[in-house]
Amino acid sequence: MITIGQLAAYVGVSIKTIRVYHDKGLLPEPDRDASGYRRYDADDAIDLIKIRTLAEAGVPLSRIRELRAAADGEFREALSEIDEELTARIRDLRATQVRLRRLAAGQLAPVPAEVAAHLEHLARWGFTPRWVDLQRDLWILVFATHPDHAITLFHDQAESLADPVLRQLFLDYDHAHDLDAQDPRIDDLARRMVEATKARYGSEELPHLDEDSDIPSLIQGTVNASSPAWQRIDTLVRQQLNA
Repeated sequence: MITIGQLAAYVGVSIKTIRVYHDKGLLPEPDRDASGYRRYDADDAIDLIKIRTLAEAGVPLSRIRELRAAADGEFREALSEIDEELTARIRDLRATQVRLRRLAAGQLAPVPAEVAAHLEHLARWGFTPRWVDLQRDLWILVFATHPDHAITLFHDQAESLADPVLRQLFLDYDHAHDLDAQDPRIDDLARRMVEATKARYGSEELPHLDEDSDIPSLIQGTVNASSPAWQRIDTLVRQQLNA
């Protein structure tokens, strides 16, 4: 008979591991002898080696007891299932590794390449870094939550910005960020935005996400919260479009 420390040393595991196996019900815990020590015999050592072998092979502890009680056919079938699960996990881990390496190299973007290119154009067109960052964050949110609609909305905005007149309207909106909310230029900008919207879309419905989506209001709330001037523009535009 040997102690838990001797058993651990012979089998090549830690005492803590043996105690975990006891707690999980994988390895029976022997009673203490007269001196107060738990003593293990050869059968315990053999059982521990089998458990260690399965654990090192990647078998979850929750499955080991089931496997040890299984018949040969069931044992092989269970191992085959675990092998498939491990293969899937390895595939996912490799994909994660690739993403991490691309991120480290600055190659991973949470938006499509054409959106990233568009964001670079914004800076060259004279938009402020604040506006570029805001647009990047909002497109990340839209593409993550509504991938089926996001590209259509993006193309609509990109087409608007390709028009020099509409682009100037966007620029004026960007630069209105720091204006006082009661500045007369706010009213003029809101009026021009309404006129441009009506000229572009007429009586057609404006491009939008799903009717029951909370994302548009979340986005507009983020925009409005960043500038009292932008918040007033939003209020004026809504009033005039709904008039």
